[in-house]
Amino acid sequence: MRGDLVRKLLARALATGLAVLAFLVVALTGATGWGLGLAVAALAAATWERRVRPGADNAAETALVAAAILVGYARRLDAGFDPALAVTALALLGLVLLVNPLRDAGGLEVRAANLPVRSWTPLVAARLGDALAGLLALLALAAVAGLPAGVALAAVALVAAGAAAVGLDLARRKFRPGAGGSAVSRALRRHQPEFLLHFSAPPGSEYQVTMWLPYLERIGRPFLVMVREPESLPLVAAATSAPVVYCPTTRAMDEALVPSLRVAFYVNHGAKNSHCIRFTQLTHVQLHHGDSDKAPSANPVSAIFDRIFVAGQAAIDRYARAGVDIPAEKFVVVGRPQVESIEVRPGPAHGRANPTVLYTPTWTGHNADANYCSLPVAETLLRRLLDRGATVILRAHPYTSQNPASARQLGRLTELLAADRARSGRQHVFGTAASRELTLTECVNRSDALVSDVSGVISDYLYSGKPYAVTDMVDSGDRFPEQFPLAGSGYVLRRDMANVDEVLTALLDTDPLASARWATRSRYLGDFPAESYAEAFLEAARRQLDGEWSAPAPRAGGAGLPLDPDEATLYPAT
Repeated sequence: MRGDLVRKLLARALATGLAVLAFLVVALTGATGWGLGLAVAALAAATWERRVRPGADNAAETALVAAAILVGYARRLDAGFDPALAVTALALLGLVLLVNPLRDAGGLEVRAANLPVRSWTPLVAARLGDALAGLLALLALAAVAGLPAGVALAAVALVAAGAAAVGLDLARRKFRPGAGGSAVSRALRRHQPEFLLHFSAPPGSEYQVTMWLPYLERIGRPFLVMVREPESLPLVAAATSAPVVYCPTTRAMDEALVPSLRVAFYVNHGAKNSHCIRFTQLTHVQLHHGDSDKAPSANPVSAIFDRIFVAGQAAIDRYARAGVDIPAEKFVVVGRPQVESIEVRPGPAHGRANPTVLYTPTWTGHNADANYCSLPVAETLLRRLLDRGATVILRAHPYTSQNPASARQLGRLTELLAADRARSGRQHVFGTAASRELTLTECVNRSDALVSDVSGVISDYLYSGKPYAVTDMVDSGDRFPEQFPLAGSGYVLRRDMANVDEVLTALLDTDPLASARWATRSRYLGDFPAESYAEAFLEAARRQLDGEWSAPAPRAGGAGLPLDPDEATLYPAT
């Protein structure tokens, strides 16, 4: 968010500033070598800007850099008017003017992975900007070396030929489309997918899809994943053998939505979901990418879906508590299949020596009312845990780095843990070791207790039966469990950390809420048997595909463990 904005502004300033400076140095001074060096630096800055701002239009900067290089080239040759250099200049001008339109046109084409089709045009179109930057850098080096202008002309002609081929193929696709649709559409018709997963989110959000892919594959029916941002295509494709199709426009979606499709699944409330929901021949099912008491988990937008798969009754109650009126028949309780590999520990945590504590701070959210991030006060928490001899697993939210302040706070925590590991030998886990080398399930299974902000991690951890603490970063005091019911079976850390010692004693020693957690577990995660927990989701999905609307029936005593006898009192039927 703020970090992205800073990077984008910096990239824009560098690309523009260096391009202007390079031209002025070459045109107004005799320092040709310095000017050519600045031109190459401007090209590097423009390349970085395209990474930070994929849709950046730096035609003006590129034109200035090209002019600086050509003027420098002419000075180096010092041979008066050179026809080859003049033709090179005209060809470069054409490339500068055409690269962005060709890139944009190529970006509107359907692309696919894990399908037996090859479409080179959109890929080449997307790289034309880099090709032009490389060409200009090559011309700068040729100018420094004093190579003949014919060398520059040959290099420009080669890149121009590639751009012309891209333009011709894009024109053919638009004005003379092949019979039976595009190659991607024909391949999908042969694949005969029965359902799709529609995904639209900013880069870095692919975990929302990858957590569901193993279970979609276990449904046992052919399917496809439709992504709406180009950055998602390679990352999602690497996580599944199913076809992954990038559809940048609604016209592209028309090509991918083949007649065999019956159901569309969604994992978030992205704005582009509406592009797919307009296809009324499909049944639209919201899965979500986690279950938590956060405000976005009761988004009124959920009402537009035909069905809403939820982990437990608590999710249904959450909508009602937020005043979101959704017909009861839209909800299907399917559990949270991602917890099936979490090890269950039924006994309370009484005085464990050298416990391992998992700490999972969330991010600051898009809006102030969804900011539950505890990183600003976390140093006190970690120091108290270290004083108790705890080993800490620090696993931050994937979006943490998008906020510069959060990134700095996380950096201080990792330094603290690294210093303690060097001093005490305790094997704290943090950074990429916690976020990439270990899955969330592995982090849960390694730990004895959890400290978390309001997030879906608590719901997943609840399955283990182990104790957890929740940070009250909204400073609600006694009203906090009313707003976030999961906190009622956990130990609440105040925003000022004034009760941190009391909470850690309950979390790691006395654990008075052990029995209450089992009732909460049933409410949030359903009562499905541990040996076939994920089957609840799989059966529900298959029934949607087969046109059956009944939900799988949960069984009492989920996970093979007795429910707390006070469950009926704590959670009366609604």
